[in-house]
Amino acid sequence: MRRRQILLLLGTAASSLAVRKSFGQKFFGQRSPATLLDVPLEVQGDWGKSPRGAATTVISRIREVCLAEVRLLSDHQPSGIRVRDHTSDGPEIWLRNDASRVAQIVVNIGERDWCKLAYQFGHELGHVLANSWDPDSKPRPPCQWLEEALVEAFSLRGLGKLADSWAQRPPFANDAPFADAIRQYRSNALEKYGKIASDQMRHSGVDAWFRQYRSALEDNGSITGPAQAVVPAMLYELETDAGNIEDMGALNRWVERSAVPIERYLYLWRRSCGEIGAAGGLPKRLVDLLGVRCPV
Repeated sequence: MRRRQILLLLGTAASSLAVRKSFGQKFFGQRSPATLLDVPLEVQGDWGKSPRGAATTVISRIREVCLAEVRLLSDHQPSGIRVRDHTSDGPEIWLRNDASRVAQIVVNIGERDWCKLAYQFGHELGHVLANSWDPDSKPRPPCQWLEEALVEAFSLRGLGKLADSWAQRPPFANDAPFADAIRQYRSNALEKYGKIASDQMRHSGVDAWFRQYRSALEDNGSITGPAQAVVPAMLYELETDAGNIEDMGALNRWVERSAVPIERYLYLWRRSCGEIGAAGGLPKRLVDLLGVRCPV
């Protein structure tokens, strides 16, 4: 999320979810039978020279390929997804301080720029998967960088799957060759992140990189900061085990969210995985990858 904002509306913000605390965790009640893959999707507003119907088709397809064959286990999934195109801001999650349980995503694309739309929506969808869509989801240091790197990798994984899907089942007539444009867009992003990773890590591992850049990561949690260097490593983890994507649904289910040291963040994440029935392999893997020690 490059920038998020909280819109304070008139009236009292009401919560439709019962919240209880245990072991310092924030619980959200019973899991809804609807999941992020099948809740209603609304594409609203003025999309300029991009036909809104076509944009809806692309957004629907990228959601499908990102989440297909993934167990969506979070007990804090939204009741719907609403997407708008803003030419003056975004991409971002719009954190509305109201009673709505709809995740609101803002993108910012040019005319029929379906690659950018898929990339931006995929990134923000990753935040929704990570339970970062309600008014309490304001990014906080020192661990926001890790969520940003993960959802960026989630988006790039989705672009690869979108290209394959587009080639096999083009959403528009006679448009299968556009899959090559999607692959090129993804390749360009991977080349950029690969160069940054090479420059920052050189011949050292991710653990040595983290020790060197920890302070910078904690100060600048955005994906435009030093977190870019670890995106290729996060992408590898997501592409090699779909269970790691399921684990993302256990993120941020505790009161402090990202406002805890990385050691406690990974510990709380692993415990949260157990609470919703996720395997917990990704937080355990990141403990080893980053070379940190978590509390027992």
